[in-house]
Amino acid sequence: MKKHLTLTLVCLFALVAFACPALAADSSKGAANAKIFGMLTLIPPVVAILLAFLTKNVVLSLFLGVFSGCFMLDLKGFDIYSAVIDGFLRLSNEILGSLADGWNAGIVLQCLAIGGLIALVSKMGGAKAIADALSKRAKTPRSSQFATWVMGLFIFFDDYANSLTVGPIMRPVTDKMKVSREKLAFIIDATAAPIAGIALISTWVAYEVGLIRDGYQAIGVQANAYGIFVETIPYRFYNIFILLFIVFTIWFMREFGPMHAAEVRARKEGKVLADDATPMAAEESSSLEPVEGVVPSVWNAIIPIGTLIVAAFLGFYFNGYNAIDDETLLAAINASPLSFTSMRECFGASDASVVLFQAALVASLVAMGMAVMKKALPIKDAIETWITGVKSMNITAVILLLAWSLSGVIKELGTATYLVSVLSETLPPFLLPTIIFILGSIISFATGTSYGTMGILMPLAIPLSFALSPDPNFVILNVGSVLTGAIFGDHCSPISDTTILSSMGSACDHIDHVRTQLFYSIAVAVIAIVAGYIPAGLGMPVYLTLPAGIILTGLVVRFLGKPVEA
Repeated sequence: MKKHLTLTLVCLFALVAFACPALAADSSKGAANAKIFGMLTLIPPVVAILLAFLTKNVVLSLFLGVFSGCFMLDLKGFDIYSAVIDGFLRLSNEILGSLADGWNAGIVLQCLAIGGLIALVSKMGGAKAIADALSKRAKTPRSSQFATWVMGLFIFFDDYANSLTVGPIMRPVTDKMKVSREKLAFIIDATAAPIAGIALISTWVAYEVGLIRDGYQAIGVQANAYGIFVETIPYRFYNIFILLFIVFTIWFMREFGPMHAAEVRARKEGKVLADDATPMAAEESSSLEPVEGVVPSVWNAIIPIGTLIVAAFLGFYFNGYNAIDDETLLAAINASPLSFTSMRECFGASDASVVLFQAALVASLVAMGMAVMKKALPIKDAIETWITGVKSMNITAVILLLAWSLSGVIKELGTATYLVSVLSETLPPFLLPTIIFILGSIISFATGTSYGTMGILMPLAIPLSFALSPDPNFVILNVGSVLTGAIFGDHCSPISDTTILSSMGSACDHIDHVRTQLFYSIAVAVIAIVAGYIPAGLGMPVYLTLPAGIILTGLVVRFLGKPVEA
């Protein structure tokens, strides 16, 4: 394997050197580099994704993916030696730049702080108590999976909070019921971005509404951007179908593809992880058994986790309120601070990464105070326990930093620009929603970012759809396909931060999570195209396309899936 890996990388670098002898003409401009590099802009994401599947080593794969992009940007003529040295220096700067970004730093700190919080809750017996309480109601694999799905819907306001909260709480329950970690990771991932992307109030709304507003202004149409966003929800076929797909797999107790093998392994052999799996949780997190002599209490989990959720809600509101500089909007919020509109605007303007870190820190302090006051842990041990939990998240932080670095290199190379230029050919109007959905999927899968994909495609999709048909519903349909395609590709991508966080929250092997989820995601995406975007593009009303897609989703699970015996 190592021999083939080395040979492959040498061939790739040779291809770059001979195909483009002067590649680094203007490495700071993605559009210019897209013309210079052409198809070679795909090398970094392809290297990262293929090696991740071949080696099952995410850190190595991401590192080599980033380095291949840096090598390309610094290659001048045939001076490979200088390109290797300069490429390594560029790679280190990319990682430093990723960590220096305020949003990224907030996400890393949020992960670390939540790791510390979960460690304290576990040491106080809170996690065990809530697992025992849920086990009394979730007495079967079916009910434990359904409870996970419901909890995922409950934390609708942010995909990161969802991934980092649901997994640690439900993992002991699903493990006891012999539900595979792969299935747990899938349920968590499929109720993170898909629900946050269509929630009326979430950390996604402001960004999505802002893109819609800018797109409509570009075609000279004054429209209520939030109203347009709401109207796209019935056309968010993938989001809706994937949420119901989970329910159908739970109800019928049927699976297909690699997920079926994982579930059979868990039920029959009691192995929630494969023998060769490397779960995304350090050894520290597996040693956090409750302190001897402490009586487990659900309140030791409910109060800290409840503090996390309440602090996040309050933080979203006040952080967003302080970020708004529109005097007219502030006056409207002050006049009715608890109205739906006020909450929507404040949530949308908030910095989710900072708020969630602050909320996790507050919840950690509450948990630490409870441990000391209840004499479960002395202050010294409580701090050490929190630090142990933080250390268990180190691998997640490393992977996130490399994934963000790869995203930065891909942006600099102009990968997304190249994909748009190649794939956006002249097509019949009824196929435009489908093509936009597929294009968004490819870009977000290759780049690992749904936000970036939305930002790339929305300015193109709205003017193009308006030019092909001025029908408002047709434009709304295409807006929905942009938002949904971006989420689908991001949902599948092994370099997506939400996919990584879902693996971490469920303590699942990351590649096993991606491999098992990919079959389900693609199946639902095909249903979204066949029963959703093509009929809708032909003019079929949404009150027919949605039920048809839901029925088809159920039929796929029922007849393609194989039974998983309890």
